[in-house]
Amino acid sequence: MFENLQDRLGSILNGLTGRGALSEADVSAALREVRRALLEADVALDVVRSFTDRVREKAVGAEILKSIKPGQMVVKIVHDELIEMLGGEGVGIDLHAAAPVVVMMVGLQGSGKTTTTAKIAHRLSTREKKKVLMASLDTRRPAAQEQLRQLGAQASIDTLPVISGQSPTDIAARAVQAAKLGGHDVVILDTAGRTHIDEPLMVEMADIKKRSNPHEILLVADSLTGQDAVNLARNFDDRVGITGLVLTRMDGDGRGGAALSMRAVTGKPIKLIGVGEKMSELEEFHPRRIADRILGMGDIVSLVERAAENIDAEKAAAMAAKMAKGKFDLDDLADQLRQMQKMGGMGGIMGMMPGMAGMKDKMAAAGLDDRLFGRQIAIIQSMTKAERANPDLLKHSRKKRIAAGSGTDAAAINKLLKMHRQMADMMKMMGGKGKGGMMKQMMGGLAGKMGLGGLGGMGGGMPDLSNIDPKQLEALQKQAEAAGLGKPGGGMPGFGGLPGGLPGLGGAKLPGLGGGFPGLPGLPKKK
Repeated sequence: MFENLQDRLGSILNGLTGRGALSEADVSAALREVRRALLEADVALDVVRSFTDRVREKAVGAEILKSIKPGQMVVKIVHDELIEMLGGEGVGIDLHAAAPVVVMMVGLQGSGKTTTTAKIAHRLSTREKKKVLMASLDTRRPAAQEQLRQLGAQASIDTLPVISGQSPTDIAARAVQAAKLGGHDVVILDTAGRTHIDEPLMVEMADIKKRSNPHEILLVADSLTGQDAVNLARNFDDRVGITGLVLTRMDGDGRGGAALSMRAVTGKPIKLIGVGEKMSELEEFHPRRIADRILGMGDIVSLVERAAENIDAEKAAAMAAKMAKGKFDLDDLADQLRQMQKMGGMGGIMGMMPGMAGMKDKMAAAGLDDRLFGRQIAIIQSMTKAERANPDLLKHSRKKRIAAGSGTDAAAINKLLKMHRQMADMMKMMGGKGKGGMMKQMMGGLAGKMGLGGLGGMGGGMPDLSNIDPKQLEALQKQAEAAGLGKPGGGMPGFGGLPGGLPGLGGAKLPGLGGGFPGLPGLPKKK
């Protein structure tokens, strides 16, 4: 969502960091560009004006202009003010009340209220082990109550049985009573919406609030609607009194103005963001992490959390054991490609890696996108078990059969095999002898720089990411920044502080990587 803004701000701020000294005129010129970039991203005018005024006030002080690295100080000020504009600290759903805690969902029709209700219920059920009851109060939209019932069945969440003819306020009262009798911790009320705000809707919302006494009133807004979402939030807050916001479709190609404006305009925290269609694709809104992504500093903490959710621990352990022996077959390669798909594909991972935002454009220009993973997995699935275990069996006739089965050609198969050979060679080097193998040395270097002693060797393996406390993750982010991650040209710790981000991607490269991610076709190689 923030890609255009990220590109614009990145180029503006890079122009500042490259200079040895800054004048007040330089700062003013840069802030004019920042102002234009934010307005083009559909951020509210008063929010933009307040933001640039605060940055200018701090950035033209004597201590900045005389600083050793004035450009980096300006970047830090912009970063800090961006965090402040987004709300400072992340705020989750407040469940500190007598059970059952009533959560009321409000918003316009089509904003994704019903789906978001189910996602929140699924999140509370799986992550916080809460017993949740969902109730649909939408008696106008055809099959709205049936939709929530089906979503509840999919996610194994209780839903209130439908009784035809009941009014929304009666359903709300019945839901709260049913939750008390059923021993539920949370009851979520999915209210009706309209295509636009009108008086009957507001009266109905106020009546439901009076009958159910909700602890949280969450406004669900479509982040693609831009400034309309800000006006919507103002109206609902004035009439009903919202406690927080949930933005849907944050994975879309909107300009991000709603997300940047709503907190500043309403004073209400953005609590959750929808980043996809799946039940699990709902994330907490962390202002610092969003600011990091917008300014191209990456988001290590979210990447670690996403890995913890998606990576199969048993498979990872088995892979580590095979790597230690220097083994890596085509089944292993397919597993790696699927894991990358689960974590958001190449674009999703690149966006969270410090200093890697610019690589996405280069990869897209080279024709390297997430569809490539699907084609490569199809090729591997078209092989027999013996062929996957021993690629040397693949002669011309077998390749012809595989190409027909996967809808590709011999050239694509040869590229995949070359990629596998390079990765297999790298695994042998990593698992080889001599000082415990290259992998142990690299992981030891990474551990030493980031203060994670448990990464010192493959014997101990990677730490169990699922058990890391969020505060430890935040500390990890700060350690990463201190070690050079997230700073322009900082490189990745553990690789000797090589400039240019990850080795092999525009900077120095690991042996066997062939100038990029191992053998991925289409990436330009150094000459």
